[in-house]
Amino acid sequence: MDKKIIITIPHYNNPAGLINTISSINDPIKIDIVITDDGSEIKLDEHQVRSKYNNKGNIHFIYLDKNYGVGIAANKCLEYVKNKSYKYVARLDAGDISYKNKFSKQIEFLEKNNQIMLVGTWARVLDNEGNLLFYIKHPTDHNNIKRKMYLNSMFVNPTVLFKTSILETVSEYPIEYKDAAQDYAFFFKVIKHFKCANIPEVLLDYIIDKNSISTKKRKLQVKNRIKIIAENFKLGIYPIYGLLRSLVLYFFSRSSTTIIKKRLN
Repeated sequence: MDKKIIITIPHYNNPAGLINTISSINDPIKIDIVITDDGSEIKLDEHQVRSKYNNKGNIHFIYLDKNYGVGIAANKCLEYVKNKSYKYVARLDAGDISYKNKFSKQIEFLEKNNQIMLVGTWARVLDNEGNLLFYIKHPTDHNNIKRKMYLNSMFVNPTVLFKTSILETVSEYPIEYKDAAQDYAFFFKVIKHFKCANIPEVLLDYIIDKNSISTKKRKLQVKNRIKIIAENFKLGIYPIYGLLRSLVLYFFSRSSTTIIKKRLN
């Protein structure tokens, strides 16, 4: 019988955030976790991490010999998953906070909607001090998600849960985007082959960290987003607008776009 679910967490130099994330998992189902440490200078205390996990399930650690990039670390997690027999795989990032029953709600959604293979949720965005910045409420239906993917990713990466069978077709995060936007490239591939959705409920607190990829490698992230849009480009309003939008955003900092989103919310 298939194991039910495993959560993948790539980690780099954020043990306090990782512990907060582990501690937040609160579901009635058994959930295993695989953590890939991407050559952190701040070493993990495995015993401490395990002691903070209050849910049922095992935690497996993988260590890389140097900092290869979040995409490589995330793929190491997926490599581990593919060698096991889990039915579902989810993603979290160190620092983000899951709401109660998040994963069981997503599994219930997928089991009620057999045609859907991947599901995300809405999220609340906070700064490092816990102040509310804005909400992310992406489209919920597949067709709308597919159209608007040209504007930006229509999934909050650490909210996503999907059927492991997806990995037989889209096997990993694209290596060429290992340092930024690898999730965007992955989701673009997934929506070409499978139906996806978002649950219209806030089930995660997404923390904007000053040391995150989206902050420290902002220009590279937008540059890679432009490449991904170009790779998937076809004539249409959303592809054209999305490309132009990303070209403009290249010249804005993360803090500037955060202020704009906060005011629009």
